[in-house]
Amino acid sequence: MVEITIDEFSKMDLRVCKVIEASRVEGTNKLLKLKVDLGNEVRTIVSGIGDQFNPEQLIGKNLIIVANLKPKIIRGIESKGMILCAVDEKERVYPLTTLIEAAPGLKVY
Repeated sequence: MVEITIDEFSKMDLRVCKVIEASRVEGTNKLLKLKVDLGNEVRTIVSGIGDQFNPEQLIGKNLIIVANLKPKIIRGIESKGMILCAVDEKERVYPLTTLIEAAPGLKVY
């Protein structure tokens, strides 16, 4: 495990988002295109969790994202963030969420 300083950690902007739309990226089994509400904006995030989740399972869920990740074009779609997930030894994915309903856009510390 690589150690980082608190200054490095503080550069990450972790936020709660609510998934408002989800669909498969055409031509892939793994990629999902998610539209997420961040409270003050709606943005698109492409996530590689589609082999373990159907898009419908994610709609309405609160997830935790890295909101200030540099945008990247994935399969022609601009992805503006990253869904945080835990992954076990069998490579099962566990998207991080909130225990109780939290408003989109809340900062995670």
